[in-house]
Amino acid sequence: MNRQPSPVPRRRVLLAGAGAAAALAGPSLGASPARAAGRHRPRAADSLQPCASYWFPDSLPPGTPGDGITWRSLAAWQPGTDRDLAFNRSTVPLARRFTPVPAHTTARAGQARISALAAFDHTAGNPSQGSATADTYAPTHWALLDELVFWGGSAGEGLILAPNAPLVDAAHRNGVPVLGTVFLPPVAYGGQLRWTRDLVRRDAAGRFPLAAKLVQVATVYGFDGWFINAETGGGDAALAAEMQAFLRALRAAGAGQGVRITWYDAMNRTGQVGWQGALDDLNRSFFQDASGPVADSLFVDFRWSARSLADSGRLAEQLGRSRYELWAGIDVESAGWDTDTDWDAILPEGRDQVVSFGFYRPEWTLQHLPAGRTPGQFHAADDRFWAGEGAAAARPGGAGGWRAPATAVADRSTLTALPFATGFNTGHGLRWYEAGKVTSEAPWSHLGLQDRLPPRRWVVHTEGQHPDISWDFDDAWRGGSSLLVRGALDAPATVELFPARLPAGAATVLDLTHRLDPASGPVTVEVAVATRPAPAPGRPAPYVHLPAGTLRPGDGWRTDTVRLGPLGSGTLHALGVRLTGRGGAAVAWRLGALAVHDGPASPAAPGGLRVTDTAAVDGAVSVRLAWRRADGPVRHYELHRRLPDGSRRFLGGTCGTALYVPGLRRAGTEPAAEIEVRAVHELFTTSEPARVQLPW
Repeated sequence: MNRQPSPVPRRRVLLAGAGAAAALAGPSLGASPARAAGRHRPRAADSLQPCASYWFPDSLPPGTPGDGITWRSLAAWQPGTDRDLAFNRSTVPLARRFTPVPAHTTARAGQARISALAAFDHTAGNPSQGSATADTYAPTHWALLDELVFWGGSAGEGLILAPNAPLVDAAHRNGVPVLGTVFLPPVAYGGQLRWTRDLVRRDAAGRFPLAAKLVQVATVYGFDGWFINAETGGGDAALAAEMQAFLRALRAAGAGQGVRITWYDAMNRTGQVGWQGALDDLNRSFFQDASGPVADSLFVDFRWSARSLADSGRLAEQLGRSRYELWAGIDVESAGWDTDTDWDAILPEGRDQVVSFGFYRPEWTLQHLPAGRTPGQFHAADDRFWAGEGAAAARPGGAGGWRAPATAVADRSTLTALPFATGFNTGHGLRWYEAGKVTSEAPWSHLGLQDRLPPRRWVVHTEGQHPDISWDFDDAWRGGSSLLVRGALDAPATVELFPARLPAGAATVLDLTHRLDPASGPVTVEVAVATRPAPAPGRPAPYVHLPAGTLRPGDGWRTDTVRLGPLGSGTLHALGVRLTGRGGAAVAWRLGALAVHDGPASPAAPGGLRVTDTAAVDGAVSVRLAWRRADGPVRHYELHRRLPDGSRRFLGGTCGTALYVPGLRRAGTEPAAEIEVRAVHELFTTSEPARVQLPW
């Protein structure tokens, strides 16, 4: 991508680089050839480690790949010979969403939306199922996103990148589609025009075989489409016409599977790369032609201006399209919330929003933090980026300031059916907890295990001081984190948690699992439930408060069940809690789990747990495991190792039916390691285990 943003004109080339650590580089900034070629990070030595898939369209670069890189041709890819497919396949369907009454008076429903191009790791060696570290980008503001692009690709590794399954599972659980990337880089950074020609090559029957392949990959892997970024110069009008025909073929082939296309404003109808910073006559044919839509959306290059966006929106409407199908690119990779952006060009006060907007590299919220950063520090930065800082979260930034997305766009929710449960697990942690007990001391990350989380950070109604609210990783009920509320609580404080449209009847109950930290003063807890929506944006829902008990330090974790039947049958529009301290004493209250349901439920057990491959690595054994899907609804699966003393150690989890486990070592003189897999229900109840022995 090339950039010349207003009001500071400068030219930059946006490279997918080497995957997740991709560099934003250009003639004025520079980029080392080694980095542009993606040769700076070797893949793990363990041959069993499954990684996210990446390909060239067909022909491969000259020479040999760098360490840890495997060159692959998409034209030659077949699902039946893909040894990592079971580890890369998403299984969570894309959830339907609704738009509740916005939390902010300035947030608009039905207007601007947000796309994000985020890099999660390098193109090569990007683990399929998380990793043994909590220092990862774990997005949680799904309610504000309309599309997430799994950003990556490089001339030295591969140009077509499929998103890994945990990310897709987390996004789908929250109703957000995820796109893979097709990156055809500039010549200056290794791009070769033959790769563009490979992509759009026709077969003898005049069809586009790689259009069909891209649809097949998205369908088999379970993600939602492709972000296509054609930046290799040197083409002509004939090649541009073939690219446009390729897009139309891709759209037609994917229509029945819901495959989406986002086109980046780079190649134009002349075949040259000319970043327009607009939808105009030079690139409109890649967005819409005389036959109808070609791409579902257009990512407008960063060189846009207020005038070009206004003109683009009008042209989109003249073409019969929504102006909000245009993403105005905003590069936040280097400055985050200090990025100089002409927000009024997109979000003018007192008028309809002009277009949607797209963030390039919002994982800045992690990457700008110094070494030794903690998950809590990352989430504090990420919440500030998306929701605003402190009291400023309740209003938009002034002229020239940061406009927190939550103050501009309406959040959305997937809470429409029972049962609903959350353990406030952000998808990574310093250890793993079950029922408040540590069952693994190892740091971990796996976005597929992330729970549905409160979308509004943080809306509190009180006549006193606002308490501090944060994700905390020092204690949890289940997973890796809990919700921690700290403060003097000199007046009752209602914390909004979830907008919802949950059906409720005579049997419906709400379970609240919570505790106090040792130094906390006592807290009286009430469940805040609204059976009607908020009367207007920025106004609280009409909550009814139901007692959930008084907690005192030393009580430990406890679960209180509140019957919702007395409210009558109907719909729950909002869920929250009201906390009341005593005498203004400082409190530290943890919320470990919340569930709304009509009765208990347990999943059926999986079957056929088996070891499919093993490898010795550094004196330990890595293993690939597979099993049969359990009958009935399953949220995910969890694997444990049964130790000789009878205790269980958490090994990992996945929404699929295969898991890679590294680093198993013999415990004492045990003849074999005993491994168990359990199905986990939406209420986080677990099935009976299936077991397998791994002899030493």
